[in-house]
Amino acid sequence: MKLIYYIILRISIALILILTIWATFFYVTMIDEINDEVDDSLEDYSEAIIIRALAGEELPSKNNGSNNQYYLTEVSKEYAESHDDIQYKDSMVYIVEKEETEPARILITIFKDDEGRYHKLTVSTPSIEKDDLKDEILLWVIFLYIALSLCIISISVWVFYRNMRPLYALLHWLDGYQTGKKNEPLKNQTQITEFRKLNEAAIRYVERTDQMFEQQKQFIGNASHEIQTPLAICRNRMEMLMEDDSLTENQLEELMKTHQTLEYITKLNKSLLLLTKIDNGQFSETKDLVLNNILKQYLKDYKEVYEYRNIKVTIVEQGEFHATINESLAIALLTNLLKNAFVHNVSGGCIHVKITKYRITFRNTGTNHPLDKEHIFERFYQGSRKEGSTGLGLAIANSICRLQHLKLQYYFEHQEHCFDILKRN
Repeated sequence: MKLIYYIILRISIALILILTIWATFFYVTMIDEINDEVDDSLEDYSEAIIIRALAGEELPSKNNGSNNQYYLTEVSKEYAESHDDIQYKDSMVYIVEKEETEPARILITIFKDDEGRYHKLTVSTPSIEKDDLKDEILLWVIFLYIALSLCIISISVWVFYRNMRPLYALLHWLDGYQTGKKNEPLKNQTQITEFRKLNEAAIRYVERTDQMFEQQKQFIGNASHEIQTPLAICRNRMEMLMEDDSLTENQLEELMKTHQTLEYITKLNKSLLLLTKIDNGQFSETKDLVLNNILKQYLKDYKEVYEYRNIKVTIVEQGEFHATINESLAIALLTNLLKNAFVHNVSGGCIHVKITKYRITFRNTGTNHPLDKEHIFERFYQGSRKEGSTGLGLAIANSICRLQHLKLQYYFEHQEHCFDILKRN
């Protein structure tokens, strides 16, 4: 998950908690304030009625046009002592003018007159308008809740992207950086100290990587050259010794074995050198090639070399396989798979090559059981040891495919070993 998504998620959770607490507190506080205002109005009205009643004046009409109503009844001393002097509650009252029952806020108070009698005064005011006000407050609280959440999250995201722009610029530069190639210099001016230090550290490390890469290339080239030269000298001297007529049969046989070992070491050295160059990305020049033509050209050579094994070869073309690839690597890829199909085949076996627009398939007979898919492309892995084989052919082919954005896969089908070269999506 990207950093921005983590930040948005955490900001959202924090805002939901904070704004929920705020909205609840605000709503409850507003409702209490509304009830206090209504209760104050009821208290004033009840006090006016009580003062008139105690003074013996004429009481106001039970509905004075202000939507307030009252009921005055005499109660016993026991009732008065068992109830609170003042009570507030929400209930339903009957409105005479409308001839219907509606919700109202009610105040009930008990007082004592000069003659010692107890009276219960019930004052009510309809709460229809108060309920509408509550609904409006709730609606606006929800609106503010959503609006504030969206605004704060949007501003946070904008601030994040604005401040993290140098980091994204550095990541983009590092993502496109290729060791050993000419790269654009980092252009990432920033006032933020941490990002400036990060830029400097990244530049130092890529420069160190380039330096080590060049040293490694130079070492590999020198080592390969230094090894190849004495190997070639040893082979030549060995061949000269083998031409000596005074050698016995046993001596000649030992010299031949030694010569084969030198041939194997030479081949192994070249394969390892090629693998290292592939891993280092030293084959940077690419062009669009039709692999059909290369495959048919080298297939003819391999058929002649392995003709003595009576292996039947068929090739079916159902399209042209185009690939943007280094030509040397394309040749190495196809020849390694061809050689693998011949070397690990059986005498009198067969090889089927099928080419389509998106796939090249090599199918060959061989051992009657599948190879280990997990290790078949590892270096020096050999399912069945073949004389002269280095165990690097499939590893080289797989490395080339990875470098050139192709895919190499193996499967066992109809008693045949199958290798597919596929174009990646």
